[in-house]
Amino acid sequence: MTLAALIAIYFVHLAAAMSPGPAVLLAARTSLREGLARGMWLSVGIGLGACVWAVAALFGLAILFKLAPALLWVMKAVGASYLLYLAYKMWKHAPDPMQSDLPQTARQRGRAGLVWLGIVTQLANPKPALFFGTVFLTFVPPDAPVWAYGVILGIVFFNDAGWNVVVSRVFSLERTRQVYLNLKTVLDRVFGALLAALGLKLALT
Repeated sequence: MTLAALIAIYFVHLAAAMSPGPAVLLAARTSLREGLARGMWLSVGIGLGACVWAVAALFGLAILFKLAPALLWVMKAVGASYLLYLAYKMWKHAPDPMQSDLPQTARQRGRAGLVWLGIVTQLANPKPALFFGTVFLTFVPPDAPVWAYGVILGIVFFNDAGWNVVVSRVFSLERTRQVYLNLKTVLDRVFGALLAALGLKLALT
């Protein structure tokens, strides 16, 4: 396992982590509503969820998906249903005052709850297993030492959690939050519509 291969994995995965998706969208909304600290705990969960998919790919889940496409379809259907449920709750409660909003808010969730929400949101999309399977087949030799897999998991967690912390920081800025408070109903429905679109895309592709 060479340093060049690890660097390649880092940048390829960083690009994937930075692409807009349900986890990034939820990190943005959580930090807007609840502040940076809550967004960071959610980001930890997102990073852990990415590591779960990476480990699954290491054990051949991507190959299993190719051999049994129905399994991938079922997982995508379940994940899409979860994302559509979150989108429905966002849209429905968009006009509500801040204090009576979704049950997913940090007001009702502790740190562990936020971490769990991040993990579940990340696991709602099974496509990363295919991504990691491709990356490992391309860059990781079959005889790679155990430490190399540990480094790769560290890269995965750092990229996913780190990028979502950056997103949380941007959306927790006071100016950004003031814009959100002034346009809460509109923005919550935009977030809901985007999340619904991502859920439908997951189900149909």
